[in-house]
Amino acid sequence: MWRVGFIAAVVFMSGCAQLPTDYERVESSMLTDTEATQLGQAAPMLASGESGMRPLPNGVDALVTRIVLAEAAERSLDVQYYIWHDDLTGRLFAHALLRAADRGVRVRILLDDVGARANDDNLLSLDLHPNIEIRLFNPVASRSLRGLGMLSDLERLNRRMHNKAYIADNQRAVVGGRNIGDEYFEAAGDVAFGDLDLVTVGPVVVEISKAFDSYWNAPMSLPIGVLTGRQGTVLKLDTLRADLAEFAEAQRGSPYGRGARTALVQGLATASEGFFRGKAHVLVDDPEKVSRTKEDKQGHLLPQFSTLNLQMRTELLIISPYFIPGDVGVAWLGGLVRSGLRVVVLTNSLASSDVSAVHAGYKRYREALLEAGVELYEFKPEAIEFARSRRSNSQIGSSRASLHAKTFVFDRRAVFVGSLNLDPRSIQLNTEIGVVCESEPLASRLANNVTGALDKVAWRLERVLEPDGSARIVWIETTDKGTLRLPDEPGVSVWRQIGVWFMGLLPIESQL
Repeated sequence: MWRVGFIAAVVFMSGCAQLPTDYERVESSMLTDTEATQLGQAAPMLASGESGMRPLPNGVDALVTRIVLAEAAERSLDVQYYIWHDDLTGRLFAHALLRAADRGVRVRILLDDVGARANDDNLLSLDLHPNIEIRLFNPVASRSLRGLGMLSDLERLNRRMHNKAYIADNQRAVVGGRNIGDEYFEAAGDVAFGDLDLVTVGPVVVEISKAFDSYWNAPMSLPIGVLTGRQGTVLKLDTLRADLAEFAEAQRGSPYGRGARTALVQGLATASEGFFRGKAHVLVDDPEKVSRTKEDKQGHLLPQFSTLNLQMRTELLIISPYFIPGDVGVAWLGGLVRSGLRVVVLTNSLASSDVSAVHAGYKRYREALLEAGVELYEFKPEAIEFARSRRSNSQIGSSRASLHAKTFVFDRRAVFVGSLNLDPRSIQLNTEIGVVCESEPLASRLANNVTGALDKVAWRLERVLEPDGSARIVWIETTDKGTLRLPDEPGVSVWRQIGVWFMGLLPIESQL
């Protein structure tokens, strides 16, 4: 009874913790006079209203692009992420940002408090730098008892900022599916996420900056010092600077460091070549979404697609690692098929998924999707090896691949790249951002790269009828020796299948 009472008291105290409100809010915004910077001068020539977009499917290139932008920036860096790990790539990125701040670049860092799970002491040390400011979005009030604080305020803290955006000098911006961590940049030995970013230039960058400013100045974005009630120390900042510099130097000779230097020589971020041109539109959730009921659609991202009038006549390609369409989504996709469109969906298999509960939510819709005529593919965990065989600068092997890109291609004329998954959590609970690019060459390139490799990187699902009239699903695998028809979820144990079946019984779909 004493232990129960103690735990109850701790939970009560953590639940009593309140977010600070009695402090002076200082707003800031994008810098607009950056045309004379190095990045401004190196911008490609664009027609009026056009933006430039370059896809970053390679994880090493995606990290190097971010670091090169940090090295090239002269005025400002704006950083917005859901996750930032304290690992190899997370430290290299932090080192690049700190170097930029030491040169006089203004660095604003906005992190989701729950997703990033960053160490407050490290954040306070960086925040002490005169050119760095750090804010946390929708943070946990209790900093010393964060786990219990989350439980006691679950309704609010269940709403997260899933956005990923990175802006240099208001002249280049990177958006897409990647967080900051080894698994997103092909630096992890156990898992690698198949992902996609876009580095952008032109008017779309200003729109991404406006979106960042709206989150930065939102009431739910709190300065780390105000939130913790304390400041870092000069000694800790100096120690952190030295540690990051030593770490970065030690990585120069590592396999990943050698691959990164190969990409660095190519000048990925500052070159004016290689950009696809076209109109681009930023779709973004209102940050106030997390304070409204999930039924309130005001400011939601998904309805913004309809304002672009992306009329489809031939094909819709959906790449979504977490795909739970619901009955409404199944009906909508089936309607597209009946109208003559080819609808192709690529999502994670159970073997490649990193969230079994999401797969449990998705699998209940597979048969209905197939019956409606949707072409359904599930990503293989060994798909990363096929991708690596076509390029030369991936230096670290991984035992398992997982799909993480969020990309939709409309008629191979326009493409969306961003952070939005097609699941209830992304659509109704979390905040997201992405860019729709009206560029037929870019859309065709991305679609061809995916559809041309589907049989190599994914299992195709097929609905078959048994003699007794019942239906079941088989997985079609294409190999060099022919086609295999697999009767059960491939690549997973019976126990994991049972676990997913059990999760499917739980009423949790709205949280997935």
